[in-house]
Amino acid sequence: MIEKFKTLTSTCVPLPIENVDTDQIIPARFLKATTREGFGNNLFYDWRFDKAGNKVSTFVLNNPRYSGSVLVAGKNFGSGSSREHAAWAVGGYGFRVVVSSFFADIFKNNALNNGVLPVVVSERFLKELFDAIEDDPATTVTVDLENQTIINNRTGQQEQFDINPYKKNCLLSGYDDIDFLLSNKAKIEEWEKARQ
Repeated sequence: MIEKFKTLTSTCVPLPIENVDTDQIIPARFLKATTREGFGNNLFYDWRFDKAGNKVSTFVLNNPRYSGSVLVAGKNFGSGSSREHAAWAVGGYGFRVVVSSFFADIFKNNALNNGVLPVVVSERFLKELFDAIEDDPATTVTVDLENQTIINNRTGQQEQFDINPYKKNCLLSGYDDIDFLLSNKAKIEEWEKARQ
């Protein structure tokens, strides 16, 4: 089971860097585990900490001005390898939504499979959102999955976003792929019985 997602209003953490790849999201040396637990601790590890393990004060996740369960990222977020651990790290850190103007397909699918909603917006909307957050870190967005809208609550600007209907249903219901199959067990058994 994953946490159900319907509507979320949250402040945002801005990461206006383009082409963030999965090795930057979760460095390869942290990929030894096969369960999701603990990956959030190592999200953007090489940007958050120096070689001695001290926090890098200039990195946004270490800046107390910014918080929230929405990561606003630059274009082409999640490129590189297909490691699912990148989605585990993003979700494990506490992000429910990542907003960008473009996602690598594999990251996008991995995120959806793990309860993290990737929201694709126009470059104009993304820039306006970055500007709003920089001007006021208390800026919030509202993401409405049912209506597939995102609203910049500081400016009132709104955009529609696309999502695979099956994945939308899974997020709204709190299902991963296995949960979805189990939820249809009676229908599957009925279908099989009718064909015996």
